[in-house]
Amino acid sequence: MLEIRHLKTLHALRETDSLVLAAERLHLTQSALSHQFKELEERLGLPLFMRKSKPVRFTSAGLRLLQLADNLLPQLRAAERDMARLAGGTAGRLHMAIECHSCFQWLMPTIDQFRDAWPEVELDLASGFSFAPLPALARGDLDLVVTSDPVEMAGITYVPLFTYEALLAVANQHPLASKAFIIAEDLSTEILITYPVERDRLDIFTRFLEPAEVEPAQVRTSELTVMMMQLVASGRGVCGLPNWALHEYSSRGYVTAKRLGDKGLFATLFAGVRTDMLDAPFMRDFLLTAKDTSFANLEGVSVARN
Repeated sequence: MLEIRHLKTLHALRETDSLVLAAERLHLTQSALSHQFKELEERLGLPLFMRKSKPVRFTSAGLRLLQLADNLLPQLRAAERDMARLAGGTAGRLHMAIECHSCFQWLMPTIDQFRDAWPEVELDLASGFSFAPLPALARGDLDLVVTSDPVEMAGITYVPLFTYEALLAVANQHPLASKAFIIAEDLSTEILITYPVERDRLDIFTRFLEPAEVEPAQVRTSELTVMMMQLVASGRGVCGLPNWALHEYSSRGYVTAKRLGDKGLFATLFAGVRTDMLDAPFMRDFLLTAKDTSFANLEGVSVARN
C-alpha cells in the first residue's frame, strides 16, 4: 500500500512548499504528482494535506508519514551508498572549488555528510577567487566547481543546484529602505560593497547596473559577509547578496533587504562537473546531497530552472 515513492513525494512537497516545484524536483508532471497523492489518500482513506493552503498545511496523517520519511529516507540513502560500494567505484577523488563566498553556509554541511558516507574518496576544497577554476576543471585539475556563471567548455556538464534571488542590503534608516524596489539609477550615488572579485563575476554589475549603463559612486570590497553587513548597517554603503545569505541579517532587523528591479534579479547556482565523472556513484551522491542540504537549510531558494 505505502511505497517509497509516496514518502519521497511528501518529502519533496514539504521542502518546496509547492505542488509545481515538487513535481519539477521529482521529474514528474504536476498532474502525475496530483494523481499520486489522490491515489494514496484514497487507499488510506485520509487526506494528507490541505489543498489551496500557502504555506502547505499537512494533516495529522501527512505529518505522520513525513515523520516516517525523515527516518526512512536517510536509511535508504545509506543502503544505496553501501550497494554502490559493493558494486565498485567507492574510491576516487573529488577536488572542488567554489566561486561564491556565501556558499560555505550550505556547502560545509554537505561536505561533512559526504566525508562520513564516502571515507575512501579523496576530498579537497579550494576557494575559486585566487585562480580561474573553470579552466582548471577542464584540464582535470579539479573535478567540480560551484558557480553561477557557467561557461560552455568541452567535457564539462553543468548540473543546476537551485535558483535564488539577488537582493540589495541597505541600512534600515537609508532612504532606499522605503522604496518598493531598487532601480539601477538609485545606485549611482551609493558606495557599493562587494566581494573582492572581478566585476564580470558579480550579477549586480553584469545583469543590473551595466545593462542600464550605471556606475556606483564608489566600490568597496570585503571578504567577509558579516563585515559587509556591519558596513551596511552603519550607513557606509549598500551591498548585493543572495537572498539566503542576506536572510540571516534582514530577518533579525540588522539591515533591510530590497528587490533589484520590479521583477527581481534571479540567478541559478550550478555544479560544473567533468562529464566523465557524472556517473561515478560518489559524484551522483554528492550532487543529490548538495541539493537536499540546500533546500533544507537555505531560506528563499527554489528548484533550479534550466
